[in-house]
Amino acid sequence: MRIRRILAAVFAAAALAGLGLTSAATAATAATGSVTPASVTPGECTDNGGTIDRSTPVLPTCRGGMYDGQTVD
Repeated sequence: MRIRRILAAVFAAAALAGLGLTSAATAATAATGSVTPASVTPGECTDNGGTIDRSTPVLPTCRGGMYDGQTVD
């Protein structure tokens, strides 16, 4: 009877620890994933190796660097 309680406690702790690890891994993946912003500032474009192309019809575009192809706000 005592062993059953101990085993139940061990399994419950392992299950809760597993849930904690999976949510922590999901949070870490979401934080480190590369989320590309809809638009960047002129400073962000040039600081990351790009140049501002103002010849595009609607909004200027960042060319080259980390934000290549993103609109400049």
